[in-house]
Amino acid sequence: MRRIRPALAFLLLSLALLAGCSTLGSVSAWLNGEVAVTPQQLQRSLDRRFPRTFDKLGGLVMVTLADPRLSIPPGDSRLRLAFDLGLGALGGEGATTGHLVLASGLRYDTATQGLHLDNPELLQFDVPGSGDLLQGGARGVVNSLLADYARKEPVYRLDEDLLAKLPAGSRIGKVAIERGTVLVHLDR
Repeated sequence: MRRIRPALAFLLLSLALLAGCSTLGSVSAWLNGEVAVTPQQLQRSLDRRFPRTFDKLGGLVMVTLADPRLSIPPGDSRLRLAFDLGLGALGGEGATTGHLVLASGLRYDTATQGLHLDNPELLQFDVPGSGDLLQGGARGVVNSLLADYARKEPVYRLDEDLLAKLPAGSRIGKVAIERGTVLVHLDR
């Protein structure tokens, strides 16, 4: 019976250590007053949410965004998002024939517990075969869509377990893009 007790104690200790290791990453992230979100985590979140079709102007224009591609250029404090773009009219979704690229910072929104685009800027907007007048009008619709999306939809949601482990008296503060990673800082 004595041999079983040390073995059982060792087993229980091992299980307790393993359970502790599974949450150690979440807890240790907050110990530094920040948590890092990698571009790969952001990309996986975007991949689950797109393609999406947005109804604008009461159904007169449909905008489809597909195949999101996220990057953080070296030394930049804003991320880049590229999408394939489809425009349709009068309820038609339209084929994905265009392309857009935007640059944006990120901000935290407590209501969604997510990271949202912050001041997105349209860098590139290509709709082949359209004249300047159409492209200008379509660009306005896309800018309106980006502003709505940035206000309502998170690019990434923080894990509820991670948020539950916030140190007492802390809240999510500034979100910054540094060294190719998104850093969510705590305010104390």
